[in-house]
Amino acid sequence: MGSREFEQNIARVLRSCFNDFDALHTVTRLSGGASQETYKIEFSKGGKGLTIAMRRAPGGEYENPDPERPGLIAEARLMQIARGVGVPEPEVYRVLTLEDDLGAGFIMEWLDGETLGSKILKSPELEDIRPRLARECGQILARIHGIDPAEYGLTQMLSTVTTEAFIFKMWEQYKSYRSPQPMIDYTARWLLTHIPPEGEPRLVHNDFRNGNLMVTPAGINAVLDWEVAHLGDPVRDIGWICTNSWRFGRTEKRVGGFGCLEDLLDGYEVESGIRIDPEHVHFWEVFGSFWWAVGCLKMADRWRNGPDSTVERPGVARRNSECQADCVNLLIPGAVEMVEETEPVSSQDAPRIDELLTSVRDFLREDIRVATQGRANFMALVASNSLDIVLRELRLSPQALLAETDRLRQLLGCEGEIMALRWKLTQALRDGDLSLDHPGLVAHLRTTVINQLAIDQPRYSALATALSNKD
Repeated sequence: MGSREFEQNIARVLRSCFNDFDALHTVTRLSGGASQETYKIEFSKGGKGLTIAMRRAPGGEYENPDPERPGLIAEARLMQIARGVGVPEPEVYRVLTLEDDLGAGFIMEWLDGETLGSKILKSPELEDIRPRLARECGQILARIHGIDPAEYGLTQMLSTVTTEAFIFKMWEQYKSYRSPQPMIDYTARWLLTHIPPEGEPRLVHNDFRNGNLMVTPAGINAVLDWEVAHLGDPVRDIGWICTNSWRFGRTEKRVGGFGCLEDLLDGYEVESGIRIDPEHVHFWEVFGSFWWAVGCLKMADRWRNGPDSTVERPGVARRNSECQADCVNLLIPGAVEMVEETEPVSSQDAPRIDELLTSVRDFLREDIRVATQGRANFMALVASNSLDIVLRELRLSPQALLAETDRLRQLLGCEGEIMALRWKLTQALRDGDLSLDHPGLVAHLRTTVINQLAIDQPRYSALATALSNKD
């Protein structure tokens, strides 16, 4: 669909939403949003200019409602329900239909506030509210978890997922990507042997984190991104906002990088009368890193197979090593031996391969970013960051792969090439042929994952955490 037709369809939808609609002025896709698309829409009605937001599936796909994959139609309804019980939410004006020819999605109220997680942690305007956000998150989560699924028809709209089934679902999804990542299999095995007692299934937002909250100096004014909600263990939401991926480098602040767990649990208890066990939270924190590791690999699968093959997806896919490193630090911390850099091998020195890559990276970062704004500017940054990964891989991977191959041969007691050995270890973990305390296993996993993180995202906080650990 061309941009002109896209805007004509939006104008037609707005005309049906607002009786005094005058004209559509601008439609701007916002940066970020690797899983869904978000647009800022400016128009006029009754002679006055207004701004609203549209959220839709990538590439304008249309989704049929399905409890196993509720998507954006369910998200709109959940926002309406949550708004009705005091959860801060924008008003939903219209849920898109197949006839609208825009894909699955909805039109909603535009709210001002900060949604970028890193900026929420740094903005001077939010300095006074940050110390109170963890407690406010606890109160909001208690309201969400207090929604009666039967009263609002959620048992038909959403799937009910036991903790065990949730682990197996994500494990099977990861297996479908045909990528041997033994630390993911190790974590799945650990999770299955540490499942907390099951309670009554409650509404689980399932993506409640710093980055899906809109924050103003007065507090949280919107909880966003409900499209993966389900019914299950509500502590999943508490563990997810504590997951290191969403602390944006502020590792000392367990809740979203802005607060402590005790404050969140206090807010939850005041609102609900329920005190959550920190060990229960730890389980879901481990699961959170496991879940997001699989989610990152899904980005690679969608880039390869569509429908949205943007430069952002493979960059996000490489973040799976961040999540695996978080699992290492949570489950098997200890000393790590890091490989040394080597000079990249190149067929020419006029210029070398790393020099070619550097020239393209710098063009994107220093020329394209200066000349663009909005999403194009963001994508240029993403593309330049991907080239940084390639440059680090050229210098670090030769030694890392040799060392990994040697460790695998010793661990498995057989010869073979690197990919065959990775698959052999992966399969042994999946089949249960290798115990989690098998001699040499945790040292191999720890060293492999942390060295890969040094290639993919050396500034991610898990690397410094891992290197500070000692046996």
